Amino acid sequence: MPVAEQDLLENVIKPALECLHEHNPLAAGLLCAMARNASDLEPLHQSAQGIGLYQITSEQHRRTWDEYVAHDSDLASRLRGLASQRQFLKNPDAELQFNLVYATAIAWLLYKMNTTTPANCINPPMLQSAPVQVAR
Repeated sequence: MPVAEQDLLENVIKPALECLHEHNPLAAGLLCAMARNASDLEPLHQSAQGIGLYQITSEQHRRTWDEYVAHDSDLASRLRGLASQRQFLKNPDAELQFNLVYATAIAWLLYKMNTTTPANCINPPMLQSAPVQVAR
């Protein structure tokens, strides 16, 4: 069952971006468009493309931690705070499917790792129609 966009924005995207100290309406709109494009807002979606709402692969997940998060202890601490304590250690990729706030934070970090366009430079009308994907 798809997540309603307003619920996604208020209960998932906003808390994730706030945790990362990056909340702004354009970033939130971009993440909503990414989820709509990747999975039609189906949080349990799993395919050969990836896992969960944003269709993030295991490799992307590991790369985000290894190349981005590991170099910032404050960021790592905040991100670990979003993850389930025991489950994350057993199966970190399950967080991408069942922990929507954590998956959203990872999706945002992937966006930041793979773009030079700041979220505040994106044209809001484009978010409604243009296909936006998390870089693989």
